[in-house]
Amino acid sequence: MKISELSDRSGLTIQTIKYYIREGLLPKGTATGATRAEYDERHLERLRLVRALREVGDLPVAAIRRIVAAVDDADVGMHRLFGITQYAIGPHVDAPDRDPAAPEDLAAQWRAARRDVDALIRELGWRVTDRAPARDLLAQTFVALRRLGFPVTPDDLLPYTRAAAAVAEHEIGTVAADAPRSRAVHAMLVSTVLYEQVLTALHRLAQEDASARRFGADDPGETN
Repeated sequence: MKISELSDRSGLTIQTIKYYIREGLLPKGTATGATRAEYDERHLERLRLVRALREVGDLPVAAIRRIVAAVDDADVGMHRLFGITQYAIGPHVDAPDRDPAAPEDLAAQWRAARRDVDALIRELGWRVTDRAPARDLLAQTFVALRRLGFPVTPDDLLPYTRAAAAVAEHEIGTVAADAPRSRAVHAMLVSTVLYEQVLTALHRLAQEDASARRFGADDPGETN
C-alpha cells in the first residue's frame, strides 16, 4: 500500500508516519521509485502499536524506541519484553530517599517503607527486580498511610495481595506462548493501563455495595 493508504488505515497523518520512520519507530517502506515506497500489514500493525504506546501509555519517543527494538529482537525473551514495556509505562515516582536535598525525616520514612516493601515481596515469594517502578509506588503509599495514622500490617495487605496475584495470573494467562510479540506488548499495555482503571472502578462500586449492605442503602450521592 502507498503511504496515503497507510495513513487512512492507521488514522495517523502522513507527516506523523514520516516522523516515526525518522525516529526509528517504523521501518522504511520498500522503495518503488525515487520518492515512493510501498508498505504492508506489518507497517500497519507497528503503527497501531506505536499509537497505543503514545496515546494509551503516554510514553515518550525514546521509551517507545526501546520497546519496539525489543519487539524486533528475537533474542529478547517474553518475560524481558513484558518487563521493558511495564517499566517504561511506570509509574515513575520521585523517591525522597534518593534525593540529597529531601528532608531527613521524610527520607527516613521512605527508607522504612522501602524495607517493608522488600520484606513483603520476599515473604510473598514474588520474583520482582529491584528496579521495578511499582516498588516505589508501594513505598509511597505506605508512607502516606502511616502519615494518616493507618499503619500497614500483613493482615491489612492480605486481601490485596491475593487479588493482585489472581488478576496477574489471569492477565498473563491470556497471552498465548506463541502469540505475536507486538500483540503481547498490546496485552501488557491494556492490562497495565486500561484494566487497572477497570479494577479501580470495580473496587469503588464494590465498596459502595458493601457499605449499603452494612450501614443501610441510603443514596450516597451528592445532594447538591
